[in-house]
Amino acid sequence: MTNNSTSSDRLAPPIGGFQEIDGRRVFVHRSGSGGPTVVFLPGASAVGLDYFRVQQRVSQFTTAVVYDRGGTGYSDPLPLPRTATAVATELHELLCAQNLAAPYVLVAHSLGGAYAHRFAQLYPQDVAGLVWLDAFHRDWDDFMPPAAGLAATERMAPDVEQLDQMRPALREMHTELLADYPEHLRQPLIEAKMSDEWIHVGIAERSALTELATELRAGPNIPDVPVVALTVVGIDPAQQAPTSERTVQEMIDDGKTRMDAALVSAVSHGEQRLLSDTFHHRLCFDRPDAVVQAIRDVVDRAARP
Repeated sequence: MTNNSTSSDRLAPPIGGFQEIDGRRVFVHRSGSGGPTVVFLPGASAVGLDYFRVQQRVSQFTTAVVYDRGGTGYSDPLPLPRTATAVATELHELLCAQNLAAPYVLVAHSLGGAYAHRFAQLYPQDVAGLVWLDAFHRDWDDFMPPAAGLAATERMAPDVEQLDQMRPALREMHTELLADYPEHLRQPLIEAKMSDEWIHVGIAERSALTELATELRAGPNIPDVPVVALTVVGIDPAQQAPTSERTVQEMIDDGKTRMDAALVSAVSHGEQRLLSDTFHHRLCFDRPDAVVQAIRDVVDRAARP
C-alpha cells in the first residue's frame, strides 16, 4: 500500500492511502481490529469518507474499511459506468491485497447495493452478512410505479448544466452534513465534492441503472446470511420536485418498503427497520446510531454458529 501522496493533478486524500490494483491506485482507509471486517460500499456521488463517522464507531468493535471504487473519489480515474462484475472483482482484490480475511460484512448504501449483490453472487463464501442502507435492488422495476422505474430515474437525473446551477445549494448541503468532521478532513472533502471531476463522476455512475439490474438478475439471489435492511421512508422535499406526490408516496409506502421486505424474507435471519426521520442521502449523517446498531447486530449474528 502506498501513502496518501499523489500527483499534482490529482486530489490528495486527507487521510488513508492507496492500494495498487491492476496498475491503478484505489483509495482505502481502514481502522479498528478483529473480525469480521466491515466494508462500506458508497452510493453514487458519495465516497468512502462520507462514512467516516460511522466507520470510527464501528472500529471500536471490529475492523472497518472505507474505500473509493475505481473511477470515483480519490481513486484513479476509469471510464464510467462500470459493470457490477468489474466493481465487485476490484473490491475482492483490494480486500485480499490488504490481507483482510474473509468472510466480510458488506454495508451497502444506495447504488452500492448493486455492487454488494454482485460481490455476494461471485464470492458467496466470502460474505458473512449484509447491511442494506436504502440500497439499490435488482428487482426495483418490479416494485416501483413506472414513473419511478430505473429508466425513468436515469432520464430524470440532473445533467452537468443543472448541477452547475445547483452548486451553491450543494456546497451548503455538504458543509452542513460534514459540520462535525475534523477540520483536516472536512474542508478538503467539501472542496473535492465541489470539483468538476467528482460532480461528473456522480452523473456517469447513474447512467446505467437498467444494465446493472439486468446483470444482477442473471445471477443468483444473495446467500443465506444475516441481513438487516434500513428502509428510509422519510420524504425528501427535493425528491418531490421532479416527481408527483402520488408517485413518491407509492415509491416509499408500497415500493421501497415491500422491496426491502422481500429482500430480508429471502434469508433465514433477515430484518427490516423503517426510518422516517431522515432522507436517502442523509441516512449515515442523521442516523449513525441506527446504522451502527444494524452493523453490530449483523456482526453479532454472523459470529453465531
